[in-house]
Amino acid sequence: MQGPFMNRRTFAQRVKQLLAPIFVALAAVGKWILPALKFGLPFLKTFATMLISIALYAQAWGWKFAAGFVLLIFVHEAGHLIAARLMGLNVGWPVFIPFMGALIALKEAPRNAWVESVVGVGGPLLGGLGALAVGAVYFVTGYPLFLVLAYSGLFLNLFNLIPIVPLDGGRIVSAISPWFWVIGLIIIVPFLLWRMSGSGILILLIVAMSLPRVIALFRRRTPESVRYFECTRGQRWAMAVLYFGLLAGLGGAMGFLHEMLGDFI
Repeated sequence: MQGPFMNRRTFAQRVKQLLAPIFVALAAVGKWILPALKFGLPFLKTFATMLISIALYAQAWGWKFAAGFVLLIFVHEAGHLIAARLMGLNVGWPVFIPFMGALIALKEAPRNAWVESVVGVGGPLLGGLGALAVGAVYFVTGYPLFLVLAYSGLFLNLFNLIPIVPLDGGRIVSAISPWFWVIGLIIIVPFLLWRMSGSGILILLIVAMSLPRVIALFRRRTPESVRYFECTRGQRWAMAVLYFGLLAGLGGAMGFLHEMLGDFI
């Protein structure tokens, strides 16, 4: 009776001995694979949504313009990403939404209006520089596509500077004065009346998302809200210079390129 049981234990031990190195190898490889997946999966999500956006934009404007425009959006979102990381916020990679742009997911809320404004200004700042760089490429090559892309990139970043949440301008002016949101609402409503279809849906969504914060301005603020909007005089001036400087710079560059576009229309 003991012989068979001994053979069974011996066989089990041999199987265990054979599989042990495999499990050790898998565990060792897993130490490298899991961190790579943790880093790679968010990047793949960004890359996949970029490709989808390019494919859909290409149906209307051709793949060359679509690829360039999506890259300009990526540069804009990278500005937000860099600014958020500099301010110590946990933030995810950009996700692209066709015909609506892209967004980055803040995994924690900004601590105050100053942090929110810094994250907000990062997009138009880097995005505007990216559009100007594309414009410079046009002057070197003379290829009209770069002119159109530069103009489109400038418009994208300038539109985002309208001082209304959820646009970047609304987040930027929160460090200057949240009452700028009322001005933003006055500015964007004519856009809504002008474009009642297509992009009008996007503008309607922006207006709907902005109304709660605009209405809250006319109510008595809580102590938490008062603390949130507290900024030093230096912070307010610094953000005001950045904001109005971007408005003037991007608007001036866009007007300059608009005159040049007349030669190709």
